[in-house]
Amino acid sequence: MLFFRRLSMLLARHIGVLILFCSALAWMYPPLFAWTVPHTSLFLAVIMFGMGLSISPDNFRAVWQRPGALAAGCAAQFCVMPLLAWGLAELFSLEPELALGVILVGCAPGGTASNVITYLARGDVALSVSMTVVSTLLAPVLTPLLVYLLAGSRVDVSFPAMMASVMNIVLAPVLTGLFLRRAAWGLVRRCVDFCPLVSVSGIVLIVGGIVAVNADKIAESGLLVLLLVFLHNGAGLLLGLGIAALFGMNYAGRTAVAVEVGMQNSGLAVALAAANFAGFPLATLPGALFSAWQNISGALFAGWRRRARSDDEFLSDAADAS
Repeated sequence: MLFFRRLSMLLARHIGVLILFCSALAWMYPPLFAWTVPHTSLFLAVIMFGMGLSISPDNFRAVWQRPGALAAGCAAQFCVMPLLAWGLAELFSLEPELALGVILVGCAPGGTASNVITYLARGDVALSVSMTVVSTLLAPVLTPLLVYLLAGSRVDVSFPAMMASVMNIVLAPVLTGLFLRRAAWGLVRRCVDFCPLVSVSGIVLIVGGIVAVNADKIAESGLLVLLLVFLHNGAGLLLGLGIAALFGMNYAGRTAVAVEVGMQNSGLAVALAAANFAGFPLATLPGALFSAWQNISGALFAGWRRRARSDDEFLSDAADAS
């Protein structure tokens, strides 16, 4: 089990490089990954199930004592990224298909990789995990509602269909994992070390599949999508940092909120685009490229935050937490 724990952490730290490598393989030899596309929703559901298995009550106890930080972080999550996505679509006068993909990424909840990045950045991991879980539980209502409001003028958005998709892909697997952890912990604890490994594998397969079936379109629109992803993710990280500072959070809290706001469950954006907007295949591309880039930028952000934090600040935050 120790081997798998170390392997999972190693892959999680380098998931960006792994995604880029597999994406390059998918672009050069599409059949290697194209088979995964019909199973995108299944892969994401498995990832969410693993998230449910991994959630411990200990992750929340400290945060429930500071509900203001959790509320502020989740509010920023569902305000900053959706509005940034809409703003980028307007600024670049994006065609409806591409605008939809960017908005889907912006309206997704926090991604599970954010917890690892927060840990690497010496951020508040308990707050990070809590924000990921709460935003995920809110996603069945807020994600389709925001997509309807921000993209409904561009494409036909069915709120009930999207809500059902999010519940099936995200909410049901997470709740099932939580239930099994509580009901059969003796069995679950033997498997929980495999969850990060399964999550990394699932994300790699999802992104690789999208790249494989969109290889020609990447050649046409790839640079524009990369620019949009870079701006969206970077602005989210910086605005999250600023908003947390306005609420008077310490270093660890500011770092956690910044990472949670800037890093999205882009796999969900891909799955929703594939399940609900099959007539707009290009809408899956922003989510796929966002998955690759956010893990690279997250690692860079974590390195910057570690260097920026002085020993005195570290001790001060530790005293505040106690």
